[in-house]
Amino acid sequence: MKKIIASLTLVTMLLASGCGAKSENEVQKVPTSDEKARIGIVQTMNHPSLDEIREYTIIGLEELGMKDKVDVIYKDAQGDSANINTIINQYVGENIDMIIPIATTAAQSAAAATNDIPIVFAAVSYPVKAGLVTDMNVTDKNITGVSNAIAIEDIFELSQKLTPNVKTYGFIYNLGEVNAVAGIDRAKAYCDEKGYKYVEATITNSSELLQATQSLVGKVDAIFTPNDNTVASAMSLLSSEAIKAGIPVYVGADSMVKDGGFATVGIDYKVLGRQVAAMAKRILEGETIKDNPVEIINQYSNMININTAKALGINIDEETLKDFQIIE
Repeated sequence: MKKIIASLTLVTMLLASGCGAKSENEVQKVPTSDEKARIGIVQTMNHPSLDEIREYTIIGLEELGMKDKVDVIYKDAQGDSANINTIINQYVGENIDMIIPIATTAAQSAAAATNDIPIVFAAVSYPVKAGLVTDMNVTDKNITGVSNAIAIEDIFELSQKLTPNVKTYGFIYNLGEVNAVAGIDRAKAYCDEKGYKYVEATITNSSELLQATQSLVGKVDAIFTPNDNTVASAMSLLSSEAIKAGIPVYVGADSMVKDGGFATVGIDYKVLGRQVAAMAKRILEGETIKDNPVEIINQYSNMININTAKALGINIDEETLKDFQIIE
């Protein structure tokens, strides 16, 4: 692909109502040398984790020398699936050069809307189960990206190290989020193998989170919630209620620890954003989607909220804390 000369700008646009027709260009779109390559980012909702992915995708592009080579357009669907479809259709109608959907729902919408425009998704935990690719190593359509599949088994092992008296876990998740359901399936398999009990509390929207949390009080020794956008959007509510009940909450992402979750072996979304940027750059500069199979985030971090630990009365020795990123 010819190198493209332009300037990197973040253009935050208001949602419009029109829908565009599908592009008929080839997957490997080649702007002329005096054109800007336009990248359209669509985010399912405003949330610290998703915001950080977007911000560090853009920062990553700058760090990789793309500052004067692309324009980035960003639109937030505000948690509305109809808005996601509208945004994607606008991008397709505008014949944009690349779409970067953040989170599973946005990626599924992008995949359904175009077979031509290159799609590089961010933060899709289980892209095979989401129907985006048939295999992590086979990207024979117009979509690839970076998965934020978390090390769920490692989180449970961490929980047994920090809170060894936990015998029953509570699972809170949104039944409508493919990534969350897949994560809980792995958690159940781990608990079944190790002989731990678990109690489920499912939700369909964030307004149900308080009741779901309260339903677990007195029944569980700890709570686990995976990468779940619905839970994450109201994580501070879950955290405060769990702290009142003296229950540690293990989570799947750094932002959820920042919002009061106890600990995780989780995802640093700065790393994920930069990884997405590197893949986008390669494809914009000539590599094909087929050349770039789905990647999994390449770095995890042990994280603990020390204020939550104190509120729960959990004492962590200094030697153990050396292995953690401390969040206050």
